[in-house]
Amino acid sequence: MEGIVSFSDDEEVRRYIGGIFETAFKDEEIGPKLADTGLVLKFAFTEPDSVLIVDMVGQRVHQDAESSSPGATMSMKGETANAYWQGKVNLPFAMARGRITVDGNVADLLKLAPMAKKLYPVYIENLRNDGREDLLV
Repeated sequence: MEGIVSFSDDEEVRRYIGGIFETAFKDEEIGPKLADTGLVLKFAFTEPDSVLIVDMVGQRVHQDAESSSPGATMSMKGETANAYWQGKVNLPFAMARGRITVDGNVADLLKLAPMAKKLYPVYIENLRNDGREDLLV
């Protein structure tokens, strides 16, 4: 992962990573499955520093960590999240290698991974549409 350009700031993390969940919530197949998980997931990113709360039941993404109590927290670098949403990071392997750390219910998180695969092309297209080919891996 060395040398990969990451997001420039917290707003880009919100736009791209938060945005892919907002897209998922609108998907008629994925949205209800996410809600059924009952999860509130916190993402803690570094490089750049950013926090996102993804409320699967309420189907919303926000940055107010005080308003929700997450069932799990995933911590990773921004570049790791960017690569994951392009299908370039295997979640269990990244966890085993310490590139992604999880505090909380790991089993529920791993159930989300297959749903994410359908969104990889959408994420890549979002980057391309915004002229952010520099983030493609």
